[in-house]
Amino acid sequence: MTMQTASTLAPNDDFTRIAEARHHDPFTVLGRHETGDTAILRVYRPGARSMQVYGTGQALTQVPDTDLFEWRGRAKDLPLLPRLEWLDGSGKAISGYDPYSFPPCIGELDMHLFGEGRHLHAYRFLGANPWQHAGVEGVLFAVWAPNAERVSVVGDFNDWDGRVHPMRSRGGSGIWEIFMPELKPGSIYKFEIRAQGGSIVVKSDPYGKEFELRPSTGSLVNAPSSHRWQDHSWLTQRASFDWMHRPVSIYEVHLGSWMRDDSNGFLNYRDLAEKLADHVDQHGFTHVELLPVNEHPLDDSWGYQVSGFFGPTSRFGTPDDFRYFVDHLHAKGIGVLLDWVPGHFPRDADFLARFDGTALYEHEDPRRGEHRDWGTLIFNYGRNEVRNFLQSSAVYWLEEFHIDGLRVDAVASMLYLDYSRDPGDWLPNEYGGRENLEAVEFLREFNTVVHDRFPGVMVMAEESTAWPKVSRPVWDGGLGFTMKWNMGWMHDTLAYMQHDPIHRRYHHNSLTFGQLYAYTENFILPFSHDEVVHGKGSMLDRMPGDEWQKFANLRLLYTYQWTTPGKKLLFMGGEFGQWIEWNFRQSLDWHLTGFETHRGMQRLIADLNRIYRENPALHANEFDPTGFEWIDCNDADQSTLSLLRRDGFGNTVVVVLNFTPVPRLEHRVGLPGAGHYEEIFNSDSAYYGGSNVGNGGVDAEPVPAQGRDHSALVALPPLGALILAWHRPDA
Repeated sequence: MTMQTASTLAPNDDFTRIAEARHHDPFTVLGRHETGDTAILRVYRPGARSMQVYGTGQALTQVPDTDLFEWRGRAKDLPLLPRLEWLDGSGKAISGYDPYSFPPCIGELDMHLFGEGRHLHAYRFLGANPWQHAGVEGVLFAVWAPNAERVSVVGDFNDWDGRVHPMRSRGGSGIWEIFMPELKPGSIYKFEIRAQGGSIVVKSDPYGKEFELRPSTGSLVNAPSSHRWQDHSWLTQRASFDWMHRPVSIYEVHLGSWMRDDSNGFLNYRDLAEKLADHVDQHGFTHVELLPVNEHPLDDSWGYQVSGFFGPTSRFGTPDDFRYFVDHLHAKGIGVLLDWVPGHFPRDADFLARFDGTALYEHEDPRRGEHRDWGTLIFNYGRNEVRNFLQSSAVYWLEEFHIDGLRVDAVASMLYLDYSRDPGDWLPNEYGGRENLEAVEFLREFNTVVHDRFPGVMVMAEESTAWPKVSRPVWDGGLGFTMKWNMGWMHDTLAYMQHDPIHRRYHHNSLTFGQLYAYTENFILPFSHDEVVHGKGSMLDRMPGDEWQKFANLRLLYTYQWTTPGKKLLFMGGEFGQWIEWNFRQSLDWHLTGFETHRGMQRLIADLNRIYRENPALHANEFDPTGFEWIDCNDADQSTLSLLRRDGFGNTVVVVLNFTPVPRLEHRVGLPGAGHYEEIFNSDSAYYGGSNVGNGGVDAEPVPAQGRDHSALVALPPLGALILAWHRPDA
């Protein structure tokens, strides 16, 4: 053990700075110090009446008019790690090791890698981590605050008094640390920071892994996990998951409002796991995607204004409860995706904003550092330690919670310096452009790390512009995402569907335009939470017509989504036809599932997912133009579309859609060849609540149509869609 020597001791004026909690490095004054055969022990304990070395009877002398206690004597008479006993102001005897006699914990390599932005596991030494040091159990507290004059850990263990446990400065790294011997997990704590100039701020831990329930903002010392994972086989299979050629159908969920208890209170992660897994399994989705479950102060942000980048929100339980949630869904064969928010953070004084009295995580200049739309702050991606913070956060969720993918929120806001800004309200990059070059580099680095270290994990971008190669590899000049949300397709399609059918002929290109760029990226086709809030109405209520037509339109829309190339995403409530738009303050209207029309919608979604999974023609080539072909995309007058999907191995399906309420009982459709075409799905089936106009199946005739040698007359239902599986005569 490296001991402090008496040569490092400060003069008595340092005692005043200790007492006033403004000493930059209290370890040079406090603790055990040794020179030759002599040792000095100094302890600062406000309110203590007396103090002695535990078990020895050797008393410490109180320095007059201070709360400082001192012992001087032979070094051999003082243990290297002295244990102390003192009487507090009430006369209660308390004992414990002196934290200031312990040497530093954090190694030079860790600090070096952190300073370079290359430490993927910074959360293992920053924050609050149960630790064994010099054979003593306790907790290591560490925080990055390079511009602070003094940092203390405060909590329920020291009466929130910043004078009691000031931390050790680790020099140019900007890291402060202290080992608190014998402290137990579960303790509530924060960091008290004295900024340059003397102002005091008290902050939650940026690397905190567990937090108090809002509106309290304290961090909790998180115990090592006791969860025993049961998903080894899932993770093994995931490592070779061929996401490009396999079905991916995502159920998007806000845990706080998916389902609540009878008093409108939150359910625990464990209860949610049981109920959600059964629901998702019954409907055939392959994955759930959770709106952020990171700790956050404001319910109204839906989790997108993150305060705990390493901690699952305590609204639904503990980190181990969340581990159970993920594990249980994996046992049901369901992947878990998580919204991750590296684009901004709240400006609340309790968290990252001006963390050490300076713009540490954000930019000082508001033209770079503020999101005008959201009232939040933008990360400074040019700072190594900030990039390290975000990288470590991603790695933490993937390693500690076995998350199967991350959906990166608001990527466009990261890429453009002028995002949602007026002229003159932004600063160009070094080349005079609008691209945020530092953010671009961060995203490329982040995606490279995730894909290299976590095979099979997907990373999806919510990116709303035409930035090139979002989902192309970094080595090809791309950003490196696995997939990208197709926001253009979503907006065009919903705009089209909201038109009265009599007017849809004038907007036909809204349905077909997407195929012009469909293969420039690996697209997800989303109908997300953003489309059912802020007065937009629910998916069902946005459809035109009377009640029957609304349901028929929605069934048609979902069929179009599931048969169009691209992975699928549907926000909760859409699967049973929620009538009112999403309200994050209450549960979905589950009582609607007692009505036949809504049960029909559920059956439709379950069958669409089943057909999507079971038919390679619908999922094997979603990112390859060879997997798709228009049969007829020009029938604007009748508002019909026909197309085929193929997997390249002989499996082909034909899809025919009618976007008007007019049944077309003899609608001729060109077909890829001779044979029988089995009707494997009809959105107008009475089983789903439709009028039951259909075919069962049709046989191809040698009648040319739409540029093909064969065709058939089909009964095309009103506001309905058909999926026909081709059975070749020679197959």
